[in-house]
Amino acid sequence: MDAPLGFLKRWQVGWQQTMLILSVTGLLSSCAASGAGGGAGGLRSENVIILVIDGVRYSETWGAVPGVIPNMSQKMVPQGTFCNNFRNEGYTYTNSGHTAITTGINQAIDNYGAELPANPSFFQVWRKQTGKPATAAWIVSSKDKLDILGNTLHPDWHDQALPSLNCGVSGPGSGYRADSLTLVEVLKVLKTERPNLMLINFMEPDGYAHAGNWEYYLRGISRSDRYAKQLWDFLQKDSHYRKKTTLLITTDHGRHLDSVQNGWIDHGDDCEGCRRISLLALGPDFRKGGFVETRYTLVDISATVAPMLGIAFPQSQGTVMKELFTRRSLRRLPAGTAPVP
Repeated sequence: MDAPLGFLKRWQVGWQQTMLILSVTGLLSSCAASGAGGGAGGLRSENVIILVIDGVRYSETWGAVPGVIPNMSQKMVPQGTFCNNFRNEGYTYTNSGHTAITTGINQAIDNYGAELPANPSFFQVWRKQTGKPATAAWIVSSKDKLDILGNTLHPDWHDQALPSLNCGVSGPGSGYRADSLTLVEVLKVLKTERPNLMLINFMEPDGYAHAGNWEYYLRGISRSDRYAKQLWDFLQKDSHYRKKTTLLITTDHGRHLDSVQNGWIDHGDDCEGCRRISLLALGPDFRKGGFVETRYTLVDISATVAPMLGIAFPQSQGTVMKELFTRRSLRRLPAGTAPVP
């Protein structure tokens, strides 16, 4: 087995020096050179899909490559950029972690689906700013309780510009759905509705860990790894999405260190097992074989996605993950849509 860092760093040679010479001015400038893509500011990516593999601990995934994630760690990493110091620095529960992704704000929120996020999601903001229909933005989740991500308590945004939802067996209160069936629903939506924006939740690793079943916890991770590859293969082959789609693969939280009470079975504190997660970024605007040690967190996803979608999203607490991008794409990121470190 390759040593984790040695394995992943094979693709970082030469890129770190390149990143150091890129200025903030270069990041924010937008270029109209020939060969510009159809995305915002001339980016190639016109679609963004976020895949959340729920509740996987770094020590069982990227800390033990290839292990149970051979597809992501061997076949997919060379096609994208891996963030090795990615974290949840908010509340390490499912609903809070997903809310941090979609709103850009770390919020303590009820974890059982009884509370809407306090702020609108980039799904709502994107729909309102672009005029796109609800069928262009989807949340497809194995967990029914993540239906809450589609709306907000904010009085200016409540019930406004909502995305389409496909959560759990048949919506809130219907129970969790097998991830294999969620993948079927994801592919069905992609083929029939052709959305530009989607968030996907696979729940099995988290569910089996809470049940105290180590074997099935690992099996859930392995299946998620396989489903991620199937999704990426579809996006690479489908004429509508090929060479025009960004895929971000992350998790909402980790799990307790073995030294913490209940260990891997549970999560929810600030131990390193709960905080340290990961991000694999693939798409036509990202570096291939990139490796990033800069500390980034879940709220940085919204700050990075917003300019790619061409929207203003100033509420985000995050910053653009500039090291993901190629030099060409950095020059084309639309100015003024999100803060830059």
